[in-house]
Amino acid sequence: MILKPLRSALLAVFLLGLPVFALPGVCAEENGDQAALAAALKNARTTLDQGLKTSEKNGKPISAKFEIEEGKLHLSVYTMDGDDFKEVVISPDNGTIESAEKITAKDDLKDAEDQKRVMDKATVSLETATERAVTKNAGSRAVSVVPQTMDYAQPGASVTLLRDGSFKTVFEKLY
Repeated sequence: MILKPLRSALLAVFLLGLPVFALPGVCAEENGDQAALAAALKNARTTLDQGLKTSEKNGKPISAKFEIEEGKLHLSVYTMDGDDFKEVVISPDNGTIESAEKITAKDDLKDAEDQKRVMDKATVSLETATERAVTKNAGSRAVSVVPQTMDYAQPGASVTLLRDGSFKTVFEKLY
């Protein structure tokens, strides 16, 4: 049957981490020019790992991303506390919390609920997954981490890295 080769090809593309789908926060259409994001990150002292750790004051981190919004670099972390979700904005300059607001927008709430479902199955934190990705890709900086379900419903995370002006997405297990 034709479905088996097609499924195998799609699985190979997914496992190799080729950019078949766009991740929130890093696609050029959603955040403007990737070159602008890369340039802004050069001056950011706060790392994604630090932002994840800082956001824990508002619940368990379920995703994080650097993004350019209204011409300014932000580090946005979604957190969950029970069934409540917040977007915590961390200063990329000094790592402090700039704001923490309940997520109410329909699309953002759906994303948070999807991320929660994956994180409920995870035995590894997003911080650990991000550290692993950066360690395996020396010289890279983590730009985003988004939980996703792997094959056989296993929890994983897509980690987008930046190195020398180029973005790369890798997949880390959350179990």
